[in-house]
Parts: sequence; C-alpha cells; structure tokens
Amino acid sequence: MRKPRDFDTELKALEDKARELKTRKVQQLGELVIATGADQLSTDELAGALVAITETKDTAKLEAWAKRGVMFFESGSRRTAPASQRNLRGAQAQPGSTQSSASGTGSQ
Repeated sequence: MRKPRDFDTELKALEDKARELKTRKVQQLGELVIATGADQLSTDELAGALVAITETKDTAKLEAWAKRGVMFFESGSRRTAPASQRNLRGAQAQPGSTQSSASGTGSQ
C-alpha cells in the first residue's frame, strides 16, 4: 500500500519556494536599479517612469527600450556591480514579466 501524501508539508514547501523566489526577484530588481544608476532618481520619479513603461502600448518604443537594455548589458557599462549582479539580464527573462522592457528606462 502506498504511503499517503502529506499535503501540508508539500504546501509549506511550495510556499517557502515562492517566498524565496519573490525575495530573489526583489533583490535583483534593486540591483538593477542601482546598476543602471536609477537609484539617483527620487522614488516618485522612478515609480512614474516604471508606470509609464508598463502602460506603453507603442511597440516601437518598447523594442527601442529592449534594444537599449541589451546594449546596456552587453557593454558592461554598469556601475561597479558585484559578481552577484552580473547576471541581471537572465534574472529578467521571466515569462509574463515586463521587466525586460524596463531595462532601458532612459528617455526615447
């Protein structure tokens, strides 16, 4: 006879994993803000820029920002970032996220 599944333990493990992923995502977003120099903006300015990006329907702008983000990561022009920040681009490649568009938040 099979051993019954412990749903409570499985649920707790899933919750722990989700919490860990969320913590990692928040840390990586903070590292991205610092690496791009956006930490020099006020919280209101940064929030406004991010809201504008997420509301943008202009695909040409989104593509231009994405290209600029790729160039940013490929150029290595980030501020002196520790090794833990070197893989920020990979951290953004999450399905359903708009973060890759936000990687080039400069004006265009």
